[in-house]
Amino acid sequence: MYKVFWLLISLALFLFASCESDFAPKPRGFFRIDVPAKAYSLIDTIPAYRFELPDYAALYPDDESPWEKNWITIDYPQFKGSLHISYKSIDNNLPVYLEDMHTMLMKHLPKASAIQDSLILDPERKVYGLLFRVQGNSVASPLQFYLTDSTRHFVRGALYFNIRPNNDSLKPVINFLRKDVDHFIETLNWKE
Repeated sequence: MYKVFWLLISLALFLFASCESDFAPKPRGFFRIDVPAKAYSLIDTIPAYRFELPDYAALYPDDESPWEKNWITIDYPQFKGSLHISYKSIDNNLPVYLEDMHTMLMKHLPKASAIQDSLILDPERKVYGLLFRVQGNSVASPLQFYLTDSTRHFVRGALYFNIRPNNDSLKPVINFLRKDVDHFIETLNWKE
């Protein structure tokens, strides 16, 4: 009986001594996102403008506005995201379109932690506008922009994901698609 008592004491001391290591829980992990190589093709089928589209993206007419021939959706199926592009002809109503753009942008303000804007000025192509990066973990549209020649054409774009927004985990994808949005802006040319 005396031996069993000391055996139990020894076993208890051993178990308590082995539990002294520092335990730190691992943070929640996310899947690694593989991104394709950048390659672009010229799209010249839109009546009002042309641009270069990434080869890993698909181009569709806008489902919500089938009567608008210049409205398109650039789908990124690998990332479950879409860049929605709308177009309006300007007829002395540019301030109305600019106000609509800012109204749409401000709808994201309650979830945004910051909004950074970048000025777009390209007099050679007559492309002017603003690119907005909307920051915040649950912002629905992290990238928005508008482009205009200020006399005839107005384009608005917004990037959305078809999943619940968690922009911390989507940050690599947002940064990757930001380069595609920049390329869209850099290659946009108006048709007369």
